[in-house]
Amino acid sequence: MGKFFYARVSSKDQNLARQIEAFKKMGAADEQIVCDKESGKNFNRENYKALKSALGLRAGDVLIVKELDRFGRNKQEILKELEYWKKREIRVMVIDIPTTMIDIPKGQEWIMEMINNILIEVLSSIAEQERDKIRQRQREGIDCMPVKNGKKVSTKTGRPVGRPEIKKPNNWSENYEKWVKGEITAKKAMENCKLKRSSFYKLVNEE
Repeated sequence: MGKFFYARVSSKDQNLARQIEAFKKMGAADEQIVCDKESGKNFNRENYKALKSALGLRAGDVLIVKELDRFGRNKQEILKELEYWKKREIRVMVIDIPTTMIDIPKGQEWIMEMINNILIEVLSSIAEQERDKIRQRQREGIDCMPVKNGKKVSTKTGRPVGRPEIKKPNNWSENYEKWVKGEITAKKAMENCKLKRSSFYKLVNEE
């Protein structure tokens, strides 16, 4: 039986230390710990996906997380992932849900599964509600920000919030016209204007 420990925080400036410390107390080695600094809204995370790849978990292995909301914050996505691991005979253990950590006597698996399903249903609902509250607070905070030059401005930094405005390069009109007429490809126009694909098409939509 192999063990992997999975830790997650939502952003790059948040700290994984508390989760990693809990894993170390259980005897986890550095190579057994997998971490992501990405949102819990879904499971499209680079290192989590690596656990599901050919180099990751196998039947009979165990995946351990500190708390259910570190695993994910979307209820349906959480249940879907738990079912994914179950079908592959990989046990998911959550340190803060003690019943998931118990060694199950042979023949009693269904009892523990029933208990765990109830707990996970409740806690995943709470995790999802908490995520919705965070998003609501963020929206309310942005709504209350002062407006300067047509943009919301942070009261803490005095800087505009959101993505910066994309400025048209000096050679935009020339290359845009050539692209529209089919004289150059979009890729060539991007290269000439030194624009990323997303920025190029955003400017196109503004024309």
